[in-house]
Amino acid sequence: MRKPLSLRNAFLFLMATLLVMTLGSCYQHHHKNRPPFAFSEKQIDSLSFFSSHHYTNNYNFVVKADSLVLLRSFPEELIGGMQTDSFTVYRDAHLVVADIRMLPNDSIDSVWVELANDTSAFGWTRETKLLKSAMPDDPISAFISAFSNAHVIIFLGIIALFSACYLLWSIFKRKARIVHFNDITSFYPMLLCLDVALSATLYASIQTFAPQMWQHFYFHPTLNPFSVPFALGIFLVSVWAMLIIALAALDDVRRQLPVGEAVLYVGGLAAVCAVNYIVFSITTLYYIGYVLLVCYTYYAVRHYYLHNRARYVCGRCGAKLHEKGECPHCGAMNE
Repeated sequence: MRKPLSLRNAFLFLMATLLVMTLGSCYQHHHKNRPPFAFSEKQIDSLSFFSSHHYTNNYNFVVKADSLVLLRSFPEELIGGMQTDSFTVYRDAHLVVADIRMLPNDSIDSVWVELANDTSAFGWTRETKLLKSAMPDDPISAFISAFSNAHVIIFLGIIALFSACYLLWSIFKRKARIVHFNDITSFYPMLLCLDVALSATLYASIQTFAPQMWQHFYFHPTLNPFSVPFALGIFLVSVWAMLIIALAALDDVRRQLPVGEAVLYVGGLAAVCAVNYIVFSITTLYYIGYVLLVCYTYYAVRHYYLHNRARYVCGRCGAKLHEKGECPHCGAMNE
């Protein structure tokens, strides 16, 4: 019995997922003949500031540093050398933007932001200090902030590389199953690795060629790929696909391997994905990642079709077979 192509099943599966996401996305009603209205000068300044800085009055921040010092007095008093008073807010304190001032005579930073905490205390700080010590009050922004920290990336990269090397060495030593080399008869583990590599490449590309787009997404995150620019939407689709493909891969691993081998295989798969993320997110910044992605995709797909694709299934037990002949599971002959 000839088995349908796994590539076709995966493609149909992803298309169905995108269709569901499209139908579930928000629909915006377009109202015609809206009466025109004029903006005040203050509103125009606020919109101009928002377009370049991506936040404005009433925007919420959370302190991520150990502490942030806020000036009780007006910033002009500090710049003028007058005696001022201040107070300190600490990590995880919630702040809201109360006012924004442009002070061209400040040699350090011309943008000053007034913030209010949950005790209704008001204080000023420079924008550069604010953005360094606080992050948007949103879980997605917090995740981006954590993984954008250079020290965190270096630390995670070292841990991931050492862990991956040890785990892969252990797998090769035991001659156990591992993606790309001694893989199972499933398309999804290979597809997951490619999707992680693609997502990392897109992530680095957006930060390199469209930093303002990524900055706006950082201040106003969303998981809806249809409410953001096209490039960012493709990245979000790849992230959603990563989750769906991972579930499909885990299901295939559970069906094809015993528990012990399945745990080892999943660990090796996670190690390969971690290495892919680190390698492609870094090399893309130097434009090497694009060539590397093409070569990696060619190798992974070619290896799967030559060595791991099951073209047939046993007529008696239903086990996957690479070629016709005796079934290794039940001994039945398949002509």
